[in-house]
Amino acid sequence: MRHTSSPAPRLPGGAGRMVGMLPVLTLAALGLLGEGCGSGARTASVPSLSSAVGSHPAGGSRAAELRVAAQCVRQHGIPGYADPVLTPSGAVYSDARSIQDASPSVLDAVHAACGSLLARARLNPMNEPPAAPQLVQAGVRAARCMRAHGLSNDADPTTHTPYTPGHGFGLSAGEVPAGGKLSHGFQQAIRACQRLDAAEIRASTLSSLGRDG
Repeated sequence: MRHTSSPAPRLPGGAGRMVGMLPVLTLAALGLLGEGCGSGARTASVPSLSSAVGSHPAGGSRAAELRVAAQCVRQHGIPGYADPVLTPSGAVYSDARSIQDASPSVLDAVHAACGSLLARARLNPMNEPPAAPQLVQAGVRAARCMRAHGLSNDADPTTHTPYTPGHGFGLSAGEVPAGGKLSHGFQQAIRACQRLDAAEIRASTLSSLGRDG
């Protein structure tokens, strides 16, 4: 349920906890780690590029800026990129997986065309807020099930455990059993905990996260 060096889904079809983080090259290509906008501390209120994190409450103007930035991303090579969700507290959850899955050349195009819009909207698709309470609770239930079915190293997630909206938490290399995800033990645990893992994924969707806070 943690992220390491390369993206990999826990369940077939991209669902579930994953092992991996977006390569630094991809982040650099998207241009979201600099350009005069400090990353700032990651807080539950606003995961933004602006140094004024949390100083802009949720409102029509911010929501409109986020929609415009997302539309630009879709128009320049990532057509499935979903509109970010802005919560009443000002937290922004975004479609990080679509960014992760894009090629470096596409991210270059997005950066060139949309970089200023992303900065204006204070949108960093690779800097999500801490995991919401309902997501953590669902993740803990799934992790306990996995441990009960043989994955003894599957640790309970916390608010600071990396996750991907729509896909739940990731697994660290140390949490994956010998033989990897295709091992009999791993597949057996997945089958036994499928219902709870699906609940974790539902709790991580943008629509669910948008109702938290």
